[in-house]
Amino acid sequence: MASDGEGVVDFVVVANREDGRWQVETVPRQLGHDLGRLVDLLRQRPGDVGSLAFVSVDEDFFYALRLTGADVRLLLSDVTAATDWPMARDVVERLGLPLPDDDDPVQPAGDLTIFADLGVDPMALAAICDDIDNYPDEMLLQIAARAGFGPQLDDVLP
Repeated sequence: MASDGEGVVDFVVVANREDGRWQVETVPRQLGHDLGRLVDLLRQRPGDVGSLAFVSVDEDFFYALRLTGADVRLLLSDVTAATDWPMARDVVERLGLPLPDDDDPVQPAGDLTIFADLGVDPMALAAICDDIDNYPDEMLLQIAARAGFGPQLDDVLP
């Protein structure tokens, strides 16, 4: 069973676009353990296209959250992470999905259209998440590059 200490969260990044310019910053890692607090933080940064959060966990998986008005959208890069990680389990539960079994395949869960209006189509997003040879930061950089804020994300990643 995985540890739930703060050290398991590699980073938490929030992004929003104001007047056509992306603002990307890291925030305290402990926010990666609390979906409610992360949503509250995103409410403070509404942006032109809503606000985004990326949470990388133990160089193993990521989850993404997008807030547009009152609409909260979630994506988990690997549904099987919910068998070991409380924060992944929180995402699966919030999505209303059953918890995976140990023999379930690695696959994304949640809203694959979460970034479609930003240029990341669902098939491309699924392919990024399905590439088990990539670490979460590499997957997130690919998503950000397609969405138009790759350099800004690369600048703030640890």
